[in-house]
Amino acid sequence: MWILRGLLGIAALTAFSWLVSENRRRVEWRIVWWGLGLQFVIAVLMLKVPLFQRLLIQLNRVVRVLEQATHDGAAFVFGYLTGGPSPFQTVDGANVAPQLFFFGPLMMLIVVGALSAVLFHFGILQRVVNAFAVVLRRTMRLGGAEGVVVAANVFLGQSDAPLLIKPYVKHLGRAGLMTVMTAGMTTISGSLMIVFASLLDPIMPGIVLGHLVVASIISAPAAVMVARLMVPAEPGEVDHETPDLKADTQGVVDALLSGAHDGAKVVVNVAVMLIAIIAVVALVNKALGLIPLATPLSLERMLGWVMSPVMWLVGVPWSEAQIAGELMAQKTVFNEFVAYLAFAKQGAALSPQSQLITMYSLCGFANFSSVGILAGALGALAPEHKKTVASLGMKAMVAGTIGTLLTGAVIGILTPP
Repeated sequence: MWILRGLLGIAALTAFSWLVSENRRRVEWRIVWWGLGLQFVIAVLMLKVPLFQRLLIQLNRVVRVLEQATHDGAAFVFGYLTGGPSPFQTVDGANVAPQLFFFGPLMMLIVVGALSAVLFHFGILQRVVNAFAVVLRRTMRLGGAEGVVVAANVFLGQSDAPLLIKPYVKHLGRAGLMTVMTAGMTTISGSLMIVFASLLDPIMPGIVLGHLVVASIISAPAAVMVARLMVPAEPGEVDHETPDLKADTQGVVDALLSGAHDGAKVVVNVAVMLIAIIAVVALVNKALGLIPLATPLSLERMLGWVMSPVMWLVGVPWSEAQIAGELMAQKTVFNEFVAYLAFAKQGAALSPQSQLITMYSLCGFANFSSVGILAGALGALAPEHKKTVASLGMKAMVAGTIGTLLTGAVIGILTPP
């Protein structure tokens, strides 16, 4: 029964993407079949084949190592604020102070940023990206620059990946820009995978990072599929020239420090964003609470009413769809960070299958703030495309949301209740 519902969800999401297409007659259905096929094949390989299962287990162990390494570095600088021994007696009588969020999970962004820069300096990250790009070009007929960005988005942030093809952005057509933007909306960066795995480990111990990696990988073909459904490529638009990815750092130390500096900027940006968003949500909820109802209204609850039927469609039982819908609504309206923080608190109320479907569906940057981020990044790289990028912003956000929902439906089909 759950398999049929998942298939129905995939069919409905695909049909909706086609209905809102800018040119239904130009849709290449080969791309659709390859997109869905790659999602299922990669998911089965990563989740069912023992070799890949062992690899995912090792990835989750990496989180523990990175957490400890981050704690050691942060404790040297910030002392007890990272959750170390307290110089004073705490309220509950413990000798260890509770870890502060800014000096705990967010510090991992600095460490992962530094490690990513080192991997890029040695050309390791480029080889992985190019391997994914080749698969996408040969199966889904992506252009060379598009394929690199889509593959890079599996590991990099939505504004970082387009920098890899900076000279090529101005040559992209409307369909190419849509694909680049949708890929940025449908995946998350490797650094945030580590942070989210740390946040969700208490309710899904030992499996989170591996699943987040799988989610980001299988969302890449989903992004291409939905983008090409909504904005099909015109004849002669696709350029198969492959960008040459080279590091511009001068040695390992330079790469390490540059990556750490970039990670620090992300830490500050995330912290400021969370303060603003959570404060605004609290203000709105206070205002809604003034309405005299038996159950107080909240923004999350109201948005959950809209997303609940969608989450049911991709495989979450109706009894749990309201919670999953609220989480998905928070991710879409606010951002994935807010949604995963809420998931860490509410996810225990969901069944194991619903937890997986929801976690996969949340694994993307598709939200209103990302529209501005991508418009700014691509507009800076190619000023001549500013109007096109602006016109595609909301469409890409919808496409990114559909892409992650398709990923949630796929994992729901492969995971028995």
